[in-house]
Amino acid sequence: MRKPLVISVVNHKGGVLKTTTTTNLGAALARKGYKVLLVDLDAQQNLTTGLIGTVQYQEGELTLFDALLDETPVDHLIRETSEKNLDIIPVTEDFAGADISLVSAVGRESILKNCFNQSKSLHNYDFIFLDNPPSISLVVMNALVVSDYFFVPCSSEYLPMMGLTLLGNSIGKMEKIAPNLKPLGVLLTMFSRNERICRQVESALRKELGDMVFNSKVRVNTKAKAAPSVAKTIFQYENSPKGRGTEDYLTVADEFLERITAQEEALNFKDVANG
Repeated sequence: MRKPLVISVVNHKGGVLKTTTTTNLGAALARKGYKVLLVDLDAQQNLTTGLIGTVQYQEGELTLFDALLDETPVDHLIRETSEKNLDIIPVTEDFAGADISLVSAVGRESILKNCFNQSKSLHNYDFIFLDNPPSISLVVMNALVVSDYFFVPCSSEYLPMMGLTLLGNSIGKMEKIAPNLKPLGVLLTMFSRNERICRQVESALRKELGDMVFNSKVRVNTKAKAAPSVAKTIFQYENSPKGRGTEDYLTVADEFLERITAQEEALNFKDVANG
């Protein structure tokens, strides 16, 4: 498998467990022995706060915003989390100005890619997950351009399901600037088999998207909502192999690895055939 593989976690809609899934899928893979880096690209700082606490902006201290602005490496921004094998590039409040600053930049959609290409330590990781804001903005476009795959958490509700069409259309328009970007699938979150709407959404998505919908699902879990308040992953917070979130995210990680492996093997076969 190539190292590192970069995965954008995206959805137009907020409140679909995008950041929760980025955190806990990353932690699940880390617990399986993979080296994982999470990158917070949302000025709301939810990923940062939920893993290492709020990082206050300090005048004169270089941030991820500065790296984008100056198109420089991001190695110095990497911090360890309390989970072994899981690191993070945090974001500070100054990142709110990133989209405006990128508008007039030359090659504005590829700036994050250039930052990554200059960063020597990223090759130490197996996976890099980019946690994106709930929009299609220049920041999200930068994330998709640097990514090998995109991955879509979708809550088991009607409106987020309808928003997937808009997301697909937006990403489809990026084919010229991100020709190698591939879909990894849609993950149903906040699922409850007892709720009719959840079953209807699952049925509709499987009919429309087929195998692109993950077989594994993330069930409704109040502990997953509480864990970030004490800067813990679901595994640390539940502290039990039988915890609902622990079981769900380990299962998602297994399917994630199966899908990645299948796509990478297909890509290698194609390269050999064309070579």
